Amino acid sequence: MHIHILGICGTFMGGIALIARELGHSVSGSDVNVYPPMSTQLEEQGITLMQGYDPEHLSNEPDIVVIGNALSRGNPAVEAVLEKGLRYTSGAQWLQDYVLHDRWVLAVAGTHGKTSTSSLLAWILEDNNMAPGFLIGGIPANFGISARLGDTPFFVVEADEYDTAFFDKRSKFVHYHPRTVVLNNLEYDHADIFPNIAAIQTQFHHLIRTVPANGLVISHADDKYLDEVLEKGCWTPVEYFSGRQNMHWQSEAIKEDGTEFDVLFNAKKIATASWDLIGEHNIQNALAAIAAARHVGVPANLAIESMSRFKGIKRRMEIRAKVNGITVYDDFAHHPTAITLTLDGLRRNVGKNRIFAILEPRSNTMKMGVHKSTLTQSLKNADYALIFQSEDLDWDIESEITDLNQSIDVFSSTQAIIDKLLIEVREGDHIVIMSNGGFENIHQRLIDAL
Repeated sequence: MHIHILGICGTFMGGIALIARELGHSVSGSDVNVYPPMSTQLEEQGITLMQGYDPEHLSNEPDIVVIGNALSRGNPAVEAVLEKGLRYTSGAQWLQDYVLHDRWVLAVAGTHGKTSTSSLLAWILEDNNMAPGFLIGGIPANFGISARLGDTPFFVVEADEYDTAFFDKRSKFVHYHPRTVVLNNLEYDHADIFPNIAAIQTQFHHLIRTVPANGLVISHADDKYLDEVLEKGCWTPVEYFSGRQNMHWQSEAIKEDGTEFDVLFNAKKIATASWDLIGEHNIQNALAAIAAARHVGVPANLAIESMSRFKGIKRRMEIRAKVNGITVYDDFAHHPTAITLTLDGLRRNVGKNRIFAILEPRSNTMKMGVHKSTLTQSLKNADYALIFQSEDLDWDIESEITDLNQSIDVFSSTQAIIDKLLIEVREGDHIVIMSNGGFENIHQRLIDAL
């Protein structure tokens, strides 16, 4: 079968391409962002990439066109698919139809921590000889790829609540039909899709409706919005995890930065976890992954042991370089809660060393200004914050800086940010660059300048 993917260079759609190729299909794809590292990863697998959305890319009439959710009516390729009467589907539906329908699916959902938790879960299964398939919205360092078919019935998927396609406005995760589902947390996000938190809760409720009675729901006990989702109806056993309450899965910190902690199940200590990740949020991600792995047969003590060999994920507090005693991190944080948790974990890890937070408010929700009133407060653990005001941001950042004691500056160019850092930083400093996009390659440009 010849599959053509529109929007192939996104992490999710690129993962679909890798799995389709592994299944033996002929795969090609189009995108406006055909560049490394995704382009290299795909081309190495024999996948033909085309720049832009020229209808000519479809002239050989593929057997099916998989359309990414970034494409809308009016896109030349989309219009060509409809006019030619080509068979088409979404990435999420293709995954269900051709990969997940006879697998034990472990889905990780939530506003924050999906990539980290699903990467850790896939690694725990891999390290315990369970050879899972996976599709993750990032690249786990233990695997070096974002997706694979796997050799067993187990398949780990990052379960995104964003809509599926221009012709299917349901959340992607309702297509996955998991037997094991993790609900990490729930906050208002994706303001371009959802009018309020209740609309997101409805989609999470639809997800819960697809989990069988012999499955397992693993939910964060400290999240009221998740509790409200489960109150709408749940036909599956639920295990809860918490860092504060006496629940099924608990943690007790040993080191303040989160690199060492005890794991308890039903108030009984299982083992002490020791790993390289930092922050309370990652401890909670770990509890969820341990619980999910246990559901498919990995004893908790072995899962905890596997954590010590987990290498993290690209773009999740990834150390890009250490130059002249200055550490530069790349992080995906793009929501005030994620920013707060990331900087809190780093503060606990580095003590009184200075932290510089470099932020690009790039997500659609951020651009709309939905979280503008809480953005500067989320940067409180940084000694100095430098925020990029792009031309397409719909609100003025400087007008939201109300705490005059905070060291926050706003810049209209990434070069100006680099120039300012070269003046300010010194040995022992930590620079965290936070964006869910390429950020004009500021990471490497800064490293080269340092």
